[in-house]
Amino acid sequence: MYMTTPTPGQKTLKSMEVKIKALKFDADEKLIALVEKKVARIEKFFDNTGDAEVTLTQLNEPVGKQVKIMVHVPGEELVVERNAKNFEEALTEAVDAMKERITRNKEKKYAK
Repeated sequence: MYMTTPTPGQKTLKSMEVKIKALKFDADEKLIALVEKKVARIEKFFDNTGDAEVTLTQLNEPVGKQVKIMVHVPGEELVVERNAKNFEEALTEAVDAMKERITRNKEKKYAK
């Protein structure tokens, strides 16, 4: 498991901590840096975002890479999972889906 430290100088009260797990392979530094960079963007969409867990899995299927993102927000956990031919594509799709999910979740909470 890889753990990252929050980036210094961020303006939020609590920076999101990103935990990265690689299953069935060893993730290189370039992939870990890409995951940290893309997942950190999620924080902009929700002020109270807690920690994020990213699981990278190598599958035996034609679409052989899976990215699962779990974000802890107050009161619940939001989970998004995407498969693709490579980790970069799966990660981009998962982050975009998580942004939409957080936005919908936020709108639903504030509509009450």
